[in-house]
Amino acid sequence: MLKLLLTWALNALVLLAIPYLLESVRVENLYAALVAALCIGLVNALIRPILILITLPINILTLGLFTFVINGLLFWLVASFVKGFYVAGFWAAFWGALLYSLISALASLLVFGRERQDG
Repeated sequence: MLKLLLTWALNALVLLAIPYLLESVRVENLYAALVAALCIGLVNALIRPILILITLPINILTLGLFTFVINGLLFWLVASFVKGFYVAGFWAAFWGALLYSLISALASLLVFGRERQDG
């Protein structure tokens, strides 16, 4: 449970850093970042697998690159209903989602390290 809360806080901090790298994404405050990080996590857990399954033929044709488009659209979707989290358009969402994923993965790796897998 503690790791989940720490991951959520870490993702919110990553979301606060994105506007410094990408001018077309704006996060007003920590509260907006926390809500947006929570919503991004929920959308990625609940809606993303369904969209991946529905778009499987185009995903196969593009060798998985269409997943980046789905990630950008979901990032944009979250920005459309979270107050204080703004994305200028699709391309801003595309690059914002890509940066968010990369920085979040690196930050998690630095904080938690590589988990040992048994079996």
